[in-house]
Amino acid sequence: MHIARRISPCLWFDDQAEEAVTVYVEIFSNSRISGIARYGQAGQEVHGRSQGTVMTVAFELDGLPFLALNGGPLFRFSEAISFQVHCDTQEEIDYFWERLGEGGDTAARQCGWLKDRFGLSWQIVPAILSELLVSAGADQADRLMAAVMRMTKLDIAEL
Repeated sequence: MHIARRISPCLWFDDQAEEAVTVYVEIFSNSRISGIARYGQAGQEVHGRSQGTVMTVAFELDGLPFLALNGGPLFRFSEAISFQVHCDTQEEIDYFWERLGEGGDTAARQCGWLKDRFGLSWQIVPAILSELLVSAGADQADRLMAAVMRMTKLDIAEL
C-alpha cells in the first residue's frame, strides 16, 4: 500500500477550488488535475450550490495527492496549517516565492512563510535547513534560527 494515498489533504475553498488548483498545477512540476466532480441535485438543500458547479477537484502536486473542495464561506485557511516547499537552490526559493506569493501576502511574513492569493500558507525553505538545525551544536543552531527569524524570504547564502 502506498502511504501517500492513505492520507491526503483536503483544501476547503469557498468557490475557488478549480482556479486555485489550476494555479498550483502550473507552478509545480510533476503535477496534474486528476478529476473534477460536480454538484448534483442531491444535498442541494444543504450545500446550496447550483447543479453542475464544481464540487471537488482531485489533483497532484509533485506527485502528492490532494483534494480541493468548494464548500462555501464557512471555513477559512489559517496559518496553523501550511505546506513546506523544500528547495535545493536559491533559484528554486525565488521561483516558488514569486509564483506562490503572486497576489498574496509576502510582506509581513517571516521565516520563509507566505500566504497565497487564496489564503493558503506556504513555507518556502532550503531543503538543508532541517538537517542543519538537527546536526548543529546549540550555539550554531541558535545563530541559524536567529538568522531565519530575521528573514522574510529565506536566503541560502546568508544561512
